[in-house]
Amino acid sequence: MAEFENSDAKSSSGSMLFNRSFTMHAKSAESNASKVHLLLNNPSSLNRAASISKIYNSIDSVKGKVKRLCNLFESAKSSTSSNEHSPKVALRPAKSIGYSSFSSGFNSQLIRLPGTEDRIVVYFTSLRGIRRTYEDCYAIRMIFRGFRIWVDERDISMDSTYRKELQSILRKNNPSLPQVFIKGKYVGGAEVIKSMFEVGELAKILDDFPRIQPGLVCDCGDVRFVPCGNCSGSRKVFDEDKGSLKRCLECNENGLIRCPDCFS
Repeated sequence: MAEFENSDAKSSSGSMLFNRSFTMHAKSAESNASKVHLLLNNPSSLNRAASISKIYNSIDSVKGKVKRLCNLFESAKSSTSSNEHSPKVALRPAKSIGYSSFSSGFNSQLIRLPGTEDRIVVYFTSLRGIRRTYEDCYAIRMIFRGFRIWVDERDISMDSTYRKELQSILRKNNPSLPQVFIKGKYVGGAEVIKSMFEVGELAKILDDFPRIQPGLVCDCGDVRFVPCGNCSGSRKVFDEDKGSLKRCLECNENGLIRCPDCFS
């Protein structure tokens, strides 16, 4: 009897332990299920988890950017160190471009304008029919005026003889404007003068020319032409011998003559 009772007591205690473990596992499963249910039903907890994941992703991206920047700086340092160890090449100073190189670059044969060895001659136009041509002519005139040097300005729109003269010298029917002659030698157009001015060669060439007083303006207003005093600009004079009008031979087709004060 005692053995049977002992066996019953052992069996009852084992069953109690089994039931207790079962209840504990069941409770833990229920608690886990409740936690999952709460996570699924609670949006704030989901947002918190998402924000935490974003923070970790941003940290990883920042780490990647930092690594890339470190690699860039390391590569730059290595390149500079290699350049420092490499032999240095001595740069030679550029040779100055002379006046003869500019003039000979445009024409194989040197073109001369007789009777102008002591001056600067600029063929230009004061008409604004073609904007680019007018701007080039104005720019070249301003460059020479900046040196305060007297220039023989020949406006082909005011006197057709200048156009014919330029055509015969350059041997072109429609030469571009402006065209510049210095000391009787043909230099070129606007691009050549601008290039010489930028590199400083034009200033060297113009050192020999006398300067005019600053602010000195002629009575003609720098037009370089005045009305003819013989015909008063009408281009006609009265012939007393024939008793009729005839063409004035002292002015051009516009009834103008060159300003005597500018070209005295």
